[in-house]
Amino acid sequence: MLTCDHYHMPTSLADALAMWHEAPDGARLVAGATDILPWAREGRAGDVHLPAMIDLSRVPELDGYAIENGRIRLGANIVYQQFLTDQTLRTLLPCMPYCSIWFADDQIREQATLAGNIVNASPAADGTPPILAMNGEIEIARLEAGDIVHRTVAVGEFVKGPGATDLQPGEIVTAVTCDTLEGYGGSFQKVGQRRSLVISSVCAVACVKLNEADATVADIRLALGGISPVPLRLSKLEQMLTGKRLTREMIKEAARLPADLVASRTRREYRRVVVRGFVEAAIEDALADCGAALPNAKTRETEHV
Repeated sequence: MLTCDHYHMPTSLADALAMWHEAPDGARLVAGATDILPWAREGRAGDVHLPAMIDLSRVPELDGYAIENGRIRLGANIVYQQFLTDQTLRTLLPCMPYCSIWFADDQIREQATLAGNIVNASPAADGTPPILAMNGEIEIARLEAGDIVHRTVAVGEFVKGPGATDLQPGEIVTAVTCDTLEGYGGSFQKVGQRRSLVISSVCAVACVKLNEADATVADIRLALGGISPVPLRLSKLEQMLTGKRLTREMIKEAARLPADLVASRTRREYRRVVVRGFVEAAIEDALADCGAALPNAKTRETEHV
């Protein structure tokens, strides 16, 4: 059971920052609150009582998105369901619909925020590898002499380890920004026996854009989650494949390389096998998503996205 002495619902960023600055030790920020509720139950944290909770879901500065100079700013209150229903987001962030369809279930997707998933800093977080692959940054706000001051930090530097981030006392994440990838094919792979309510053992993301003239790789983005304390960008593999006209044999050989990056404390051999298959499938599915499927390539089910 989760209980608290005070439940605040600020209606501006300034009010939210002031409340958070004055909040007693042990207070928690929430938006969708989809992680804290399961945490505060028997089997994880047991009964939890907090001195205060500050709900950010009514702060208008955290809503919506804006596009400028090849980048998109996603307000911290953007929920996973929007990546399935908003056509602009589906077009500009081609891996996110496939990530979102795997994320929890219909009800939770309507509440769970991308920003909250990243801030939670779980090694199994679904949302962090795609944002890492899209050169994501975290926008953070704090009060300084009564004024709102912002800073940004790359998502790869923001997530420090399991449950650990670069967020400082009194700060609130206000947005996630990343590259727009219109014209790319996207893919997201995740271990699980069903689409919903699966916590990742391993997940992989790929975004691929081909040159129209010769079908060589103009750009490729690859990232993995669940194999180490923090998500990993596969930069060396990206460099290896850029400029190439991909074949199934080339992809299969390339997919062997990331297996050596597995640094999880448990089930390492299992994860190495999964990583090889997932990187291969992610690249092939991303190619299929941009209309360039390899002959006889296995592709994901797409009827729901």
